[in-house]
Amino acid sequence: MIPIYEKKTRIKILVAILALFIGAATIIYTNWLVKRVAAREQQQIQLYAKAQEFIINSESDANMFVFNEIINANATIPVILTDGKDIVGAKNVAMAPHLPEADSLARLRDELRLMKQQHLPIVVKLGAGQNNYIYYRDSQLLRQLRLYPLVQLVVIGCLAVIAYLAFSSSRRAEQNRVWVGLAKETAHQLGTPLSSLVGWQSYLRESERFKEEPIVEELGKDIRRLEIITERFSNIGSVPVLKDENLLQTTRNAIEYLQSRVSKKVAFKIESDLPMDTPARINVPLFDWVIENICKNAVDAMEGRGSITLHLRRVRTRRSWYRRAAPARQVAVDITDTGKGIPKNKLNNVFMPGYTTKRRGWGLGLALAKRIIENYHEGQLFVKWSEVGRGTTFRVVLNQ
Repeated sequence: MIPIYEKKTRIKILVAILALFIGAATIIYTNWLVKRVAAREQQQIQLYAKAQEFIINSESDANMFVFNEIINANATIPVILTDGKDIVGAKNVAMAPHLPEADSLARLRDELRLMKQQHLPIVVKLGAGQNNYIYYRDSQLLRQLRLYPLVQLVVIGCLAVIAYLAFSSSRRAEQNRVWVGLAKETAHQLGTPLSSLVGWQSYLRESERFKEEPIVEELGKDIRRLEIITERFSNIGSVPVLKDENLLQTTRNAIEYLQSRVSKKVAFKIESDLPMDTPARINVPLFDWVIENICKNAVDAMEGRGSITLHLRRVRTRRSWYRRAAPARQVAVDITDTGKGIPKNKLNNVFMPGYTTKRRGWGLGLALAKRIIENYHEGQLFVKWSEVGRGTTFRVVLNQ
């Protein structure tokens, strides 16, 4: 069988590596832009400081030009001018309108503390040994640019999750259509020869030549088996009817039928912690099919020699966040074999269609069993325990 799911895992890893590469490239490029913008703002503040020093220390006619073209040109970078003790002036600091003077001063002091943490002050020499100090912080544009990679990664992540969910939903819907179509077609194809066999059996029973022949009864058994198989496929192709059935007796019937058709060196054992008449909401033909698929896989894993134990027990139902009412009671059938076990790195693949360890296997048995239990019975089927060289336990959870 082509290891398509191993390739699928590799594709996922490749996509993850590509996404990490794109994210890293985005962050690196944005950081480069941030450094350039930060250096440009630092040059603007230094020019701003020189302009302040020129205006204070010069009485040139160019003061008005410097004030308009340099001082007033800074409309984005927050700046606070101090004399070393008190705040002398401020520019581009966001303030609420009609704020009292005391509150405005407190706001400027808070802003000044932030500026001191972010950048060293620029000295403005006034002469006679006196200095003013210009403090500043990054403009809003630069702060937004620093956050841009994170926002971009979040958006890309959200889009990736939405795309994955949409793809998974579409794939599951397509798989459902394939399963249902295949099941209906199989049931239809079996119907014609089955009707013919029923007619031949009736003819043979009425014939004097074959009246005492055991072949007639054996043919009847095979016909009943084909009718069960047809019913199974019909139930998959439609909504199956679930009824309260005696779980212990139904499990025994399934094992009795299976036991006569597998190796005599395989020992079957049924244990139960439940009362004899404990019911479960099941469709008998489909439930028998699940037990048959799991047990046949166990027989193959044991190479026709070992033991299979089915243990019936009650399980605690976990509350789900989407359920308002308390969930119904549930029971479980644990199917334990003494086979070769499943490696840990393969546990996530055993229920995938197409996955098989047999040379001539199709890899559909466990996938079909899981679909029957989870989609049609609204229960659970999973690997409860497995150890290489010791065996495996599958748990089937059913509602009551």
